[in-house]
Amino acid sequence: MRTPVRTPRNASRADDEVAAPKSTQRLPIWVNQRLGLLVLTVALATLFGILRPAFLDQRLVLFPLLRDISTLTVVALAQMVALSVGHMNLAVGRMASFGALCAGFGYDRLGLPLQLGLLLCLFAGAVIGALTGWIIARTGVGSFVVTLAMDFALLGLVSLLYSALTENAAFTTRPSGLMDLRSTSLADICIGRVCGSPAVPQLAQFTVLALAGLGFLYTCTRMGRELLLTGANPAAAELSGIPTGRRILLAHTLSGLLAALAGFMAAVGTGTFRASIGNDFMLPSFLGAVLGGTLLTGGIVSVLGALLGTSLVGVIRKGLDLLGVGMESLNIYLGRVLLLALSADRVRTVVSYRKVVRSA
Repeated sequence: MRTPVRTPRNASRADDEVAAPKSTQRLPIWVNQRLGLLVLTVALATLFGILRPAFLDQRLVLFPLLRDISTLTVVALAQMVALSVGHMNLAVGRMASFGALCAGFGYDRLGLPLQLGLLLCLFAGAVIGALTGWIIARTGVGSFVVTLAMDFALLGLVSLLYSALTENAAFTTRPSGLMDLRSTSLADICIGRVCGSPAVPQLAQFTVLALAGLGFLYTCTRMGRELLLTGANPAAAELSGIPTGRRILLAHTLSGLLAALAGFMAAVGTGTFRASIGNDFMLPSFLGAVLGGTLLTGGIVSVLGALLGTSLVGVIRKGLDLLGVGMESLNIYLGRVLLLALSADRVRTVVSYRKVVRSA
């Protein structure tokens, strides 16, 4: 999914990278970044399987692990879309919570079927994301400030709505098909093992659709290239005729929609639509995207890398948990991983810029 935008300068490159046409050449160490993430993830899974054989149990460990990875990959994609235009979405967790609230309200009060509740969830997330993008584009205020303010606003709004509409801060009505979506694997819906392993949850289908959709957007459409150009150099993009305000609006709309999808998936995973959904989405959203190769400064994204980065974090989290590492220590380790990833991202930017200056 990570193929180059074809331009005269980089048309012969075979790296699976999505970048703006003005993107710099990458060092060999990062050309194989996705392969390195894959090898490291497999190696750690093997190591944890040796140290704790229960790690390889398909139903008790791998199934919930892959279900969490599926959800957090969508969270990372929501952050990645905002990063593609050089912005960030600090409200990704609250947007997920708001989308889940709308879905739960639809099921509990409106009696909606599973599919219509999901559509309501996605619509609510897209609206909140569009509002965020509109404020940023119209006012020129930085995405950090606007999304942080939106995070606090949604925190209060979601809490008030749950208090007013429910008794226990949760919608517990479960429409037909929700429990099957939560507990069945791809192998359960086919004859034998035609559709996959019993360890792969049905929720993974949503993640595959999100990956395929964003991969097509960034590699095959002009709009995707314009998103990347907006992130790489907003002034140059504006001068070249790209409607940067509209692209910012689009990026945040997609970010809100994906965040809401992640909130729905998290609610399905727990079986209830509650106010605490999305509380722990912030760190994974940046870890998955940045580890996967997305630049914080915009212009370069990696759809496949977001999946691999999230998978690595998920394997580390589950493995250390089985080894008895406490949650506090685990968060320290993950914070260190993010710090190293951010440092590497800065080094990448500086080195790539210097290469462009020398080659100009």
